[in-house]
Amino acid sequence: MLGWEFPPHISGGLGTACHGLTQSLAAQGVEVCFVVPRAYGDEDGRFVELVGCNGVALEQRADTLRDATNPSRESTTVMATDRASIIEGIERCFELLSVDSLLGPYMTEAAYAQRYARIVSEGNAARIAFEKEWNAVQALLAGQPAFREAGEQIDRIVRESSGGTLEFTGKYGPDLMVEVARYAVAVGEIARTRSFDVVHAHDWMTYAAGLVASAISGKPLVVHMHASEFDRSGENVNPRIHELEHVGLHGARRVVCVSNYTAEIMRTRYSVPSEKLRVVHNGVDHASVTPSVEAPPRTIREPIVLFLGRVTFQKGPDYFLEAAAKVVREEPRVKFVMAGSGDMLPAMIERCARLGLARNMHFTGFLRGDDVKRMYAMADCYVMPSVSEPFGISPLEAMANDVPVIVSKQSGVSEVLRHALKVDFWDVDALADKILAVIRHGGLGRALAEEGREEVRGLEWKRPATLVKEVYAEVAP
Repeated sequence: MLGWEFPPHISGGLGTACHGLTQSLAAQGVEVCFVVPRAYGDEDGRFVELVGCNGVALEQRADTLRDATNPSRESTTVMATDRASIIEGIERCFELLSVDSLLGPYMTEAAYAQRYARIVSEGNAARIAFEKEWNAVQALLAGQPAFREAGEQIDRIVRESSGGTLEFTGKYGPDLMVEVARYAVAVGEIARTRSFDVVHAHDWMTYAAGLVASAISGKPLVVHMHASEFDRSGENVNPRIHELEHVGLHGARRVVCVSNYTAEIMRTRYSVPSEKLRVVHNGVDHASVTPSVEAPPRTIREPIVLFLGRVTFQKGPDYFLEAAAKVVREEPRVKFVMAGSGDMLPAMIERCARLGLARNMHFTGFLRGDDVKRMYAMADCYVMPSVSEPFGISPLEAMANDVPVIVSKQSGVSEVLRHALKVDFWDVDALADKILAVIRHGGLGRALAEEGREEVRGLEWKRPATLVKEVYAEVAP
């Protein structure tokens, strides 16, 4: 299984979903080897073998397509520069393998370039040829007839991005596509030494690697679509990411979608045949969201309305602010919290000032672990005003913590929730009215909290894991 993050090192819901799914798959007897770009050694490895790709030098020895795609050839040299110590209490150890990566699962190209420029400005910039590593990936794909076209497309996408020669610090590339390529090279080498039945790739960053692993092993590829480029960027899609998504979706045997909402996008935007699609709604890990710490004593008596998520276009933080301004005109005592980080955060802080919300709006930055639980414990209402949300795990977490929830109708989670208020993301008047209803009418808030808590108990990861196992059985009977 291929993914870009795993708890506790996460930047959004992708890692949380992967954790819940793998844990429940393991409970149903599925052995999972989960490959991430970087393993830190403190991940929960009780139910999954976690393999990191950080710190390995790769040397491609085969020059011909035939040799490169021959499973019996001498394997590429893999040098592990570090090994995590065995963490007390876990059942498996972490084997640390190769490629360093600056790329995050929710990064735009601009954000990636900004992070890279900051690191380069600190010194240690070096130049290396990227041709050797990516030629290995190209050869691996081109040597398999079923993946020849995909290999050519991925090769073209990456070459357009990289220009062939790269500036980077240590092993960091200046282009996000290069990170995707380096990960694919490492995964290809890992696939040579592992025995497995299915390759399961989560979101676009891992699709190239999934194609490579499938080509090397001859095992079927299943891709999991958690969020498409249209969800993240609206109509202003990055054409290279969109094309790489397209290649992965059409190169896979099955496409797992986190909602019917997402499945429709796959059909209409990516021309994926309906017979290839399988809808598997996310679940919630009750152990991870059940309060394990006491909420700090509230120093204010005013109601608190919470936005918790990435502060990006997709999540609709601007609509949250506009609705907040309308609520404050009616109820000046209400406090709003925007918890999260993202490329729109500076603009939201400025917009907050222009709307006169400085006394009512609080920005916490990115929260994790117990801080998230404390925030839920303090909230009187949770709002998810997403513009396009394939699923949305955070409303389930809020409901598990007895918080009344308002969600966008443009979300997958709205398909499964009955005890949540729903609103079109763009209708800030309706959103403001619903917030006011929750904080003014205690009976409504209590009913939503109580019924929501009971409802979310039935939305565990067991059912999604069972459905994913059925997908595995379809492609690898």
